Amino acid sequence: MQRRQFTTSLATLTLARASCLALLAEATNAFALSESDAATGVRAALSRGADSAVALLGKPGGFLDNPQVRIPLPGALNSAASMLRAIGQGHRVDDLVNSMNRAAEQAVPEAKPLLVNAVKAMSVEDAVKIVRGGDTSVTDFFAGKTRAPLGEKFLPIVTTETQKVSLAAKYDAVASKGSSFGLVRPEDANVEQYVTRKALDGLYFMIGQEEKKIRADPMATGSAILKSVFGGH
Repeated sequence: MQRRQFTTSLATLTLARASCLALLAEATNAFALSESDAATGVRAALSRGADSAVALLGKPGGFLDNPQVRIPLPGALNSAASMLRAIGQGHRVDDLVNSMNRAAEQAVPEAKPLLVNAVKAMSVEDAVKIVRGGDTSVTDFFAGKTRAPLGEKFLPIVTTETQKVSLAAKYDAVASKGSSFGLVRPEDANVEQYVTRKALDGLYFMIGQEEKKIRADPMATGSAILKSVFGGH
């Protein structure tokens, strides 16, 4: 009698254990699916933000005609521009500003391959962090993964464009003097480096603008995966 009760109890425990393991496996699979969905959604958001930013900036007027990213003369040199205009030198200022922005517009399309590679290489852990992160977590991811290599790609393109304009040398001379007096930051004393940095700032800014739109209204994207992943954010 006792042996039969023991056998029955053992069978019950075995069944209970099997049920628990099945439930655990189901929960694990659901969590994995959730992470997979998150990764898919975030990759879609990254791709959308990158495509939009490159398309908007990498064309004539992309920087120059957009007051949010237009590259001005740095620091005190920008203030001095008004004095130059007052003495009839405004066209020289305009030529320099135009050339800086045109150089940035020429460089931006080179960003696309690196941005695409960053999306492809994104881990599930990265995706989960982005979904749980703030309104700029997509932008922060891109900047962290691509800013340094993009700077290396942008600089020679910017250099080629600015060398076409004689004012580039004058910028360097004036900015270097301004830097020695604390009027211009040392990192802004070289036109190519300054434009490269500002071009990257503009690129990540525009990616951030697209990210905010997706988070604010994922339904408007028309993407089912973006709706499911960002719909609650």
